[in-house]
Amino acid sequence: EVQLQASGGGLVQAGGSLRLSCAASGFTFDDYAYGWFRQAPGKEREGVSCISGSDGSTYYEDSVQGRFTISTDNAKNTVYLQMNSLKPEDTGVYYCAADWPPLCSDSGVDDMDYWGKGTLVTVSS
Repeated sequence: EVQLQASGGGLVQAGGSLRLSCAASGFTFDDYAYGWFRQAPGKEREGVSCISGSDGSTYYEDSVQGRFTISTDNAKNTVYLQMNSLKPEDTGVYYCAADWPPLCSDSGVDDMDYWGKGTLVTVSS
């Protein structure tokens, strides 16, 4: 059974940091790209970052560039999103998703094959 389990969300003050984790199981980790997406209240889900489980190449949405870092621990089948310098506008439910083939270029919100349940990130001002 394919599973993606996101964790690590919580309440943090503006300027603070959080690290999200996504544990993947039920498929070959290296064969997929992994994306972090978020959905703020009343808004559509948007892509935040992506990483290839194959070659480790990454992508970042402009709004998080320089503040967030996506990474993987392939041995643990886990994807991370380190979020620094958090802003109130980063608030939302963060989702981890997987896409085959492992190409972030075709791993947008409408392209992902598997989705995990989200973890809530709240950034207070």
